[in-house]
Amino acid sequence: MLRLRRFLCCVLLLFPLSQLLAQSCTPPVETTVLGQAGPTEGPFWQQQLQFVRVRMAQAGTGPVVADRLRAHKLDPRRLEIFLRVIKTNRELEVWARNQGAGPFALLQTYPLAATSGKLGPKRRAGDRQVPEGFYEIDRFNPQSSYHLSLGLNYPNAADRALGEPDPGGDIFIHGGEVTIGCLPITDIGIEEVYLLAVAARAAGQGIIPVHIFPFPLNEKELAKRAASPHQAFWRGLMTGYTYFEQHHEAAELARLSVAGK
Repeated sequence: MLRLRRFLCCVLLLFPLSQLLAQSCTPPVETTVLGQAGPTEGPFWQQQLQFVRVRMAQAGTGPVVADRLRAHKLDPRRLEIFLRVIKTNRELEVWARNQGAGPFALLQTYPLAATSGKLGPKRRAGDRQVPEGFYEIDRFNPQSSYHLSLGLNYPNAADRALGEPDPGGDIFIHGGEVTIGCLPITDIGIEEVYLLAVAARAAGQGIIPVHIFPFPLNEKELAKRAASPHQAFWRGLMTGYTYFEQHHEAAELARLSVAGK
């Protein structure tokens, strides 16, 4: 009986140790950069995380972005986004969806911290104008003078066709609160949008559209500005504006036209 008691005591003492060993041999659950369970992120995330500001955004703002995606039933591994600015609304709209899951839905809006220029397209370097038209993100800048920034492919083909010999360039969505033609949304705002854009690109979205309009492009708003020299240009943008309003889907670039200055 004494031997049996000693044997049982040894078993009980060893049991917690065996549990600990079993746990230590179990591989940890891998998570995505935005906090959801999934495989290790791909090379684009890893390339971006080499930069201090992106790591800081991931640590500080990443959980907020992850919670927002979960609330909208969005999976960062399947994320697609669409960005839109209506100048008179003074905000950047971020629309999102899961790949192959129907139309975009509004995820969040970010107030513009500053604006410059006036209603109408950008046509030359130094005019302080924010462009108007159909663009896409073509650069991720994790070392921006304005915290983080996302570059637009301005000037595009339409800008080069309609603009002056030097239409300018380097138009960004960025942090901070100043602008001479870009779209500042504060440092906190750009951290969220930057992480969303990185997630979308890492999930396979090669083209992230950015549509910029002067005001809601409908007949009522156009009639208010009937004397503007930009009437024909704005009417050329109506196709893309109306298509998105009706379908919450970005029109193919082939459908979009610009009909004059």
